[in-house]
Amino acid sequence: MALMHKAQDPNFAERVRASFARQQAMALIGAHLSVVEAGYTEIHLPHRPEVTQQHGFIHGGVVGMIADSAAGYAASTLTAHDAGVLTVEYKLNLLAPAEGQLLIAEGSVIRYGRTLIVTKADVYAVKDGRKTLCAVMQQTIMTVHGRKEKD
Repeated sequence: MALMHKAQDPNFAERVRASFARQQAMALIGAHLSVVEAGYTEIHLPHRPEVTQQHGFIHGGVVGMIADSAAGYAASTLTAHDAGVLTVEYKLNLLAPAEGQLLIAEGSVIRYGRTLIVTKADVYAVKDGRKTLCAVMQQTIMTVHGRKEKD
């Protein structure tokens, strides 16, 4: 469940979705930004053989990618329209194999500050309709000004 936060930009959802659409890394792995709310986002990743490791589980690096992006975009929902965000650091714990038909990364803001934003992501593997928590992440985000995204 997301904590209550107030967005500075009334058009945050459109801005965040446009930014996600420019992320070639997310397109490469087949991830989709499914939910965008103030302080909360979800990224869904359907199972694809191209993102698995040798045992058939979705690779831990890919799990980290969607956790990083989900939490980062949760932070971005709260920034001003002309501000960007960059990850400073994150810690990821892999709790269970990422196996199933779908991964869901739920990113949320824990604390929003002027310069630093602390976020978290929970990543669930969905197999035969059952959700299993497979990873948790805590992240620190830095707000940046004057750096435009590439088109």
